[in-house]
Amino acid sequence: MAKRKFGLFTAIALAGSVFLAGCGGDTATDSGEGGEAKDPEFLSVLTGGTTGTYYPLGGAMATIIENETGIDTTAEVSQASAANMTALADGDAQIAFVQTDTAFYAAEGSNMFEGEVIDTVSAIGALYPETIQLVTTANSGIASFEDLKGKKVSVGAPASGTYINAEQLLEIHGMTMEDIEEQNLDFAESQESLQGGQIDAAFITAGTPTGAVESLSATADVSIVPVADDKAAELIEKYPYYAKDTIASGTYGLTEDVPTVSVLAMLVVQNDLSEDLVYDITKAIYENTDQIQHAKAKLIKAETALDGIGIDVHPGAQKYFDEVNK
Repeated sequence: MAKRKFGLFTAIALAGSVFLAGCGGDTATDSGEGGEAKDPEFLSVLTGGTTGTYYPLGGAMATIIENETGIDTTAEVSQASAANMTALADGDAQIAFVQTDTAFYAAEGSNMFEGEVIDTVSAIGALYPETIQLVTTANSGIASFEDLKGKKVSVGAPASGTYINAEQLLEIHGMTMEDIEEQNLDFAESQESLQGGQIDAAFITAGTPTGAVESLSATADVSIVPVADDKAAELIEKYPYYAKDTIASGTYGLTEDVPTVSVLAMLVVQNDLSEDLVYDITKAIYENTDQIQHAKAKLIKAETALDGIGIDVHPGAQKYFDEVNK
């Protein structure tokens, strides 16, 4: 049985669980005639905030899943990775977007899940790189990580995936949260605070281009602080779920490529969903990416879907990938 530490999810996600209860509480563990597992009549896909990447992708995927499986499916706003793992363990949703590093922590009971283990959630597959973006403005005077000392910096919600990314990158640069004025803001709040001058920089972990940063670039000259190659190598050696990444010139109006690092976005699912249903969900997503109107859709491929996965893969998803990746 999963042990749980958090109860973080939004009112919308809660509304989804209320709807489930109103439908008789159907889950994959409900028994139909003959005692066979009965799949739900409604699927809830937990995403993230409305200005991140998870939300628009989740909306498109929910439509695809509903069209291909015939099951009513809705994308829900949520507090993203850590909260999503907990919500699935609590039975408040069936599918969720999560960073690969956060899923790993949940499975082993470390970092934000210290001493707790979530073992009722498994992987569907990896999607695309989640780029760690240290965002500031051209007039902030911040050109390196060392320049963050004493500055007001948004690091995401406590125990969030973004928070851990910020903590680990600061560590590699010889700093801790004590060296900055820590601000716990979501992406939209970070954008507004940078725009208004209330903060100096913000860590944002999301697929690029990220809505919040695009919105900021409409009113200010955006600058992304680079991660030097030697620091990226040091980070990857200590935390192997990271990879080197680049934010391309032209993104957010940048005039040159910016080196940084990334983790991966992935989809996770409740273990209790049947093999057949998860097979159908996996097939629906990976074979209909042309229906997703987002730049990251081209990176969602069956042949790379098991890269960087640090937790068990659901048998239904594994069956699909075994078939197509022969």
